[in-house]
Amino acid sequence: MKKKVISALLCAAMVASMAACGVKEPDTNANNDAQNNQAEADNDANDDANDDAPAPAGDAVTLVYAEVNPLDTIVGQTATKFKETVEELSGGSIIIDVQASGVLGSENDVLDTMLGGGGTIQMSRISAFALTSYGGQKSMLLSLPYTFVSREHFWNFATSDLADEFLLEPSENGSGVRGLFYGEEGFRHFFTVDPVSGIEDLAGMKLRVSNDPVMNGLVEGLGANPTVVAFGELYSALQTGVVDGAEQPIANYKSNAFPEVANNLILDAHTLGAIQVIITDDAWNSLTAEQQDILMQAGEIASAYNREISESAEKEVLDQLKADGCNVVEVTDMAPWQEAVKPVIEENIKGQEDLYQQIVDMQ
Repeated sequence: MKKKVISALLCAAMVASMAACGVKEPDTNANNDAQNNQAEADNDANDDANDDAPAPAGDAVTLVYAEVNPLDTIVGQTATKFKETVEELSGGSIIIDVQASGVLGSENDVLDTMLGGGGTIQMSRISAFALTSYGGQKSMLLSLPYTFVSREHFWNFATSDLADEFLLEPSENGSGVRGLFYGEEGFRHFFTVDPVSGIEDLAGMKLRVSNDPVMNGLVEGLGANPTVVAFGELYSALQTGVVDGAEQPIANYKSNAFPEVANNLILDAHTLGAIQVIITDDAWNSLTAEQQDILMQAGEIASAYNREISESAEKEVLDQLKADGCNVVEVTDMAPWQEAVKPVIEENIKGQEDLYQQIVDMQ
């Protein structure tokens, strides 16, 4: 009994001592309030972050984008920039599904699918001259040899009001596609299996072309034999002797491993590789006005990005080709080349002489 009394007295003394020293028991209500306040702050921070992100621009949509070249090329990087920008501006509601390295076929294959209304490909990056066979008479002017004397000359055109007129031509003539924006992949040059030192060495060679009247005329003007080969079959055609050479922008020449089978590059710069990104009218008309505006904004950004990287990327690739032992031949006198292709220019500007002169005058 005494022990119980003593214990009780000791406990009372300890409580009194704690009270005297100002020591209090843990306040569970205060802790809960602090935790709640922190949670509210975290939620507010998340809300602020969400406020900064663009709201979805309409219902989710996926647009398949065909690219014949690998993603590490100038045009491949341009496709990636366009994709990232569209998806950012749309809050992720528009997905650009880039199918690169020609997995969906050549440019002509892709155009056949898009213009045929198959619905499996909504967008594509194409060479300007690719629309020539589909009624793109204005676009054909951009691929005529020696039209653009410099990159700056091309961009003077691409950023002009005249460029919009060219982009809308296929839609206006009922082809079923429209252009969104322009870019370029550098000047196009011939490359061959056997060494060349000048224009005279191309005489009699079988040079690969797409099925395009301008390219056919260009090759014939140089004294060579135009030979139609699908782009996906070009490597083996060079390897087996079906063709003796072909032409491509420098970056595409390297990325597609053509130096392995045709290690001679002559820098004749016969055409600037003007490109445009197109979309089917069906896909365009299915988008809301806001979604259409996002594609146009992203196109402007991707076009500016293309302009920014193209020249430096080309120079880097050319330096690497030289370091790897590619036989690179500089052309110091363009006059013989320009003279040889005059007939193809005169033939293909008929009825559009004034329009062509407007482009030429933009230099």
